[in-house]
Amino acid sequence: MAAFETPRATVCLTFDFDAVSIWIGPYGATSPSAISRGEFGAVGVERILRLLEGAGIAATFFIPGHTVETYPDHARAIVAAGHEVGHHGYLHENPVALEPAQERAVLERGLTAIDRVLGLRPIGYRSPAWDNSPHTIDLLREFGFRYESSQMGDDFTPYWCRVGDVIEGDGPYRFGERVDLVEMPVSWVLDDFPHFEYVSLPPRGLRLPGLSAASKVEEIWRDEFDFMYRDVPGGVMTITMHPQVIGRGHRLLMLERLIAHMRDRDGVVFSRLGDAAERFRQSSPRPV
Repeated sequence: MAAFETPRATVCLTFDFDAVSIWIGPYGATSPSAISRGEFGAVGVERILRLLEGAGIAATFFIPGHTVETYPDHARAIVAAGHEVGHHGYLHENPVALEPAQERAVLERGLTAIDRVLGLRPIGYRSPAWDNSPHTIDLLREFGFRYESSQMGDDFTPYWCRVGDVIEGDGPYRFGERVDLVEMPVSWVLDDFPHFEYVSLPPRGLRLPGLSAASKVEEIWRDEFDFMYRDVPGGVMTITMHPQVIGRGHRLLMLERLIAHMRDRDGVVFSRLGDAAERFRQSSPRPV
């Protein structure tokens, strides 16, 4: 298939390799027990790499700079296996909680870590917590990113990001101008963390019950795929997973079954997210 041809359906398996960064960063953990939950992410990465190799699938891993520095061998193994690495903050910081100068510093620090350990410059960005500030898109364009994957304005169709939206409390929402940065949309329903991960942090007012049966999530993700395949020709399905979550044995078995189900349909392509974003660029008029 030529690079510019649009497949019948595209599936992008993406993995946010947060490791311990999410526990010591946004969750503020100091307990070795809590932090060890992130350590399991390294175990999960090893299992995921074996699964992807056996399936012949290239995926995308969004990795915080802190994780790249903490687990350099795992990060190098991801690259060596032919997978894409995207930017995911440094210590899993939420951009909305940062001043503009802080957000710039975090972006630069993550880029520096990836360059120092892996010798590459990512073209894709995923915001920790899927929360962009009013400055995020302009920063990403300034630093030369080609796409980002944090917003939810569509489900299976990439689109151009915008800047300059105006929020009116007493009038209609005013949409800003489209810019030359591709959005590869995401969805909480296609994220393993809220389905599976148990988190209870009463002082922070956070509680995720998680611990769903893998069969429930398999049904949801399979039906989302089936709908896309039937009703959204050329659609792109982005599934977001975390090695410390999806890396449990019964969940990996679910992922294997899901991959087999998708491959049973004609014209389905598994793709790195950056490659899918470039196909969108080839087929869509670029904003002026």
